[in-house]
Amino acid sequence: MGFCDEQRQRHAELWSRVTNHRFIDELLYDTISKPVLSRYLSQDHRFLDAFVVLLASVIANANNLQDRIPGCQFMALITGRENTYFDRSLRALGDDGEMAISDPDGRATTAFCDLMRDAASSGELARMLSVLVVAEWSYQTWGERVLPMLNDDMPFYCKEWVMLHSGEYFGSVVKYLRGLLDAEADRLRAASDADALERAAHAFERALHLELDFFEQAYEKQAAK
Repeated sequence: MGFCDEQRQRHAELWSRVTNHRFIDELLYDTISKPVLSRYLSQDHRFLDAFVVLLASVIANANNLQDRIPGCQFMALITGRENTYFDRSLRALGDDGEMAISDPDGRATTAFCDLMRDAASSGELARMLSVLVVAEWSYQTWGERVLPMLNDDMPFYCKEWVMLHSGEYFGSVVKYLRGLLDAEADRLRAASDADALERAAHAFERALHLELDFFEQAYEKQAAK
C-alpha cells in the first residue's frame, strides 16, 4: 500500500466527514443558501495565490521535466478556467456575492493559506505534495460521487464546481499528484528518513482537518443568526 492510501486509511473517519459533508449535497440539489455558497466561494478564491505558490514549489522540486509538465498544465487550469469561475459565480450570486467579497478571511482560510505557504517554503517535496493531494483527492472523491447526478437545470455555479473536480482530466491530475507523493515517500523510506515522512503525514492530517473546518466555516454566520 502506498503512502497516500495509508494516510487515507489512517484517517478514514475524517476523510468520510469531508467527502460527505452536507455542503456537497446541498450544492448538488441546489438547496444551499446563497449567503453560504457566496462565503464559501469568496473564501476559497483567496486560496489561489498560496495554492499557486505551493504548486509552483512542487514543480520546481520535482525530479525531472516529465514530472513537471503535468503540474504546469494544471497550473494553467487553476489560473485560467478556475479563476474566472470564481469571478463569474460571485457576480451571478448578486448582493450575497458582493457582501461575501468584503468579508475578512476566516480562521480556516488563514490557517490553510499558512499551511500551503509553510509547506512550499519547507523545501520538502513530500510535505508539499501531502497538502496538494488532500486538497485535490478529497474533492475528486466527492466530485465523482455526485457527477452522475448533475442535470441541466442546475445553476452554473453549482454544476461547474462539480465539473472542475471530476472527470477524466481532473482524475489524471490526482493520479499524477498521488504518484509523485507515493514515489517520494518510497524514496524517504529507502533513505530511512522517518522524520521527513512524519512531517508529510502530519501535513496530510492537518490539511484534512482544515478541509472540514473550511466547509463548516461557510455556515458560521448562518448558525449565529
